[in-house]
Amino acid sequence: MLFVTSMAMGLAIAAPLGPIGALCIQRTLAQGFFAGLAGGLGTALADALYASFAAAGFATFAATLARISTPLGLVGGGFLLWLAWKGWPRGVPAPQAAAAAQRPALATAALTFALTIANPATILSFAAIFAGLGLAETASLASAVQVVAGVFAGSMLWWFILAGAVAALHHRLPTAFALWVARVSSLMMGGFGLWALANAVA
Repeated sequence: MLFVTSMAMGLAIAAPLGPIGALCIQRTLAQGFFAGLAGGLGTALADALYASFAAAGFATFAATLARISTPLGLVGGGFLLWLAWKGWPRGVPAPQAAAAAQRPALATAALTFALTIANPATILSFAAIFAGLGLAETASLASAVQVVAGVFAGSMLWWFILAGAVAALHHRLPTAFALWVARVSSLMMGGFGLWALANAVA
């Protein structure tokens, strides 16, 4: 039961279509299903890492977050703004843009891992949900393992669904769809970057 609850929590945290979701869609359109799934893997690993911190002790987890939330917000916000500027399409033809977007799956996973770790929304989501569901009181190692595995499985399930759906519908979508996804992705990352910086300096 604890595994299922944690899996639902991982799915709920991953599902909202934020900047990483838009990035996953963009990578899937440019490079295919496994490139999109690689982006999801980085996020799922970061989610599992946060879950392990929270399961190890909510008080310690909360105290640590209070100390590092500002630098994380600054780094994460700046990184998102850089990605927004870098990812904005600048009139490059679709075939060249797709070629320019190519990057190893490991690099994509590392990128989304870093973004998720530095995302203040992820931090706050885990803190709130763990406290609300009482998962922060988990004491045994077996329970902690179930929580972490469940969060990882739930997060990966969402990215599998998202990347799979985009890959399956890719050829049915209009040719301009990838261009608009790139634009929306850049705007979302820029907006979240500004929000993260504003919260960090507030």
